[in-house]
Amino acid sequence: MARKYELGMYEKAVPADMPWAEKLAVAKEFGYDFVEISIDETDGKLARLDMSEAEKMFFMNTMQVAGIPVRSMCLSGHRKYPLGSSDPAVEKRSMDIMQKAIRFASDLGIRVIMLAGYDVYYEQSTPETVKRFTDNLRRCADMAAEAGVLLAFETMETPFMDTVAKARTYVDMVASPFLMIYPDLGNISNAAALYGTDAVTDLQNGEGHMVGLHIKETVPGKYREIPFGTGHVQFKPLLKKGWDMHVRRYVTELWCTGPEWRQELHNAVTLATGILDELSAAS
Repeated sequence: MARKYELGMYEKAVPADMPWAEKLAVAKEFGYDFVEISIDETDGKLARLDMSEAEKMFFMNTMQVAGIPVRSMCLSGHRKYPLGSSDPAVEKRSMDIMQKAIRFASDLGIRVIMLAGYDVYYEQSTPETVKRFTDNLRRCADMAAEAGVLLAFETMETPFMDTVAKARTYVDMVASPFLMIYPDLGNISNAAALYGTDAVTDLQNGEGHMVGLHIKETVPGKYREIPFGTGHVQFKPLLKKGWDMHVRRYVTELWCTGPEWRQELHNAVTLATGILDELSAAS
């Protein structure tokens, strides 16, 4: 039976110096439907948002030839340039990044921009940074609405937005159909372990407001580079809950950390599709 979902490959799962044509070919080889591009805080990744029209056309042609599109963006560049920054120059840079990211997404057919759920990261959070974050978030949602591109919060590793419930608070506050939630299953599992709560119950808080799920492995207190199957994330009940809430787009989040990256990618795909194919067949 044909599956009723789409699975995306996180760009950083493959070597950073790999050309885009090869990245897309790897995604196709492993059975992915699309790729999630990374726009992190490094100058090189942020510079992607300044692609010329000719460069964008070349990128689109590369996707067309490969038969694999880039359909979502992990915009973590706001970690260095946060919406709530106390520095007016950094705050302005954060909004410039948002405007460019929305334009980039619109031009390349990217449907969803994942937002990092931080008011600030490298400075102390205060009531003032939270207010700036909220005010600028409303502006971002309006910009996204104009372009028809969805913004969606990633649940993070800091107390500001490490649960779906916290993300939902800001989604409800802004009340825009272009601001949603894109939970990270590893991060909410760590939050549940930290607070003595239940990750599946937390995921329920996103009902009606989730555009996808990041499938990631973690262990308590550690949020990155944990091999699939070696952590504490209860993927089956979490993915079942997401499926029951009509989530149909997923991305396996993992990082290329060495020569065994192909095996790690295989492990991630096998775990994700094993569960999702079962859910697809039963629905």
